[in-house]
Amino acid sequence: MKEEKVMAVSEEKADIRRTIPSLKEHFVLVHGIGGGAWCWYKIRCLMENSGYKVSCIDLKSAGIDQSHADSLLSFDDYNQPLMDFLSALPENEQVILVGHSAGGLSVTKACHKFAKKISLAVYVAATMLKLGFSTDEDLKHGVPDLSEFGDVYQLGFGLGEDKPPTSALVKKEFQRKIIYHLSPHEDSTLACMLLRPGPIKALTSARFVEDDGEVEKVPRMYIKTSQDHVMKAEQQEAMIKRWPPFSVYELDSDHSPFFSTPFLLFGLLVKAATLHFGCSFTNPPS
Repeated sequence: MKEEKVMAVSEEKADIRRTIPSLKEHFVLVHGIGGGAWCWYKIRCLMENSGYKVSCIDLKSAGIDQSHADSLLSFDDYNQPLMDFLSALPENEQVILVGHSAGGLSVTKACHKFAKKISLAVYVAATMLKLGFSTDEDLKHGVPDLSEFGDVYQLGFGLGEDKPPTSALVKKEFQRKIIYHLSPHEDSTLACMLLRPGPIKALTSARFVEDDGEVEKVPRMYIKTSQDHVMKAEQQEAMIKRWPPFSVYELDSDHSPFFSTPFLLFGLLVKAATLHFGCSFTNPPS
């Protein structure tokens, strides 16, 4: 069955390449908390082999960025690498912006500020909140609750032990069980070697002010992950219901479909690019 799905994706990719050989979209891929540009290595390889342009961003304190998570206290500081990247794009260039998990916050912030440069926003098992963490309901829907697994976090206290934590990392013994339980062992092993503490104080400070409805000018697509232990199905559904995207797809995946179902995720992203090509979208009213 899986081989048939992969073949279908490969055939779809071949059809797309025959249909639009002269124009390829530029995908910009944004990781979630603790991750980095490295998370996307399989997707990047598939895309570049198909002729797409791909940029993978390391947010501050992630991947090869040398910042320390406990030193980041604001979301804007954490997200600055993506803002710098989009700011440097030529005014007439557009990208498809893809965010995974907490990377959805970065995508939404970018849509508020650079709507004209983003042709499509794709949320992959991601936090999709129009105004960030502005209410208790936002926190309920957008912040993972891993309490069922016990004491899973290694916390950092950059402001002092008597203050709220500034960073968090899922302990190594829980990482595969929670984040990568359907992914190949070699990928979860790689992730265990590369994951870094995420700046939770900076992330939970993410609050956006709507400016002239710019964020609504960017069409959105949501990719649900049905066997996700991090961003649970009910949280994904709640965010989709509150701020309906243009389209919703579902993968039979854990929280990391770039590892567990890379060919199918690639196929959906290619489909997104194909639907966007030559079309104009209008989001449903919020």
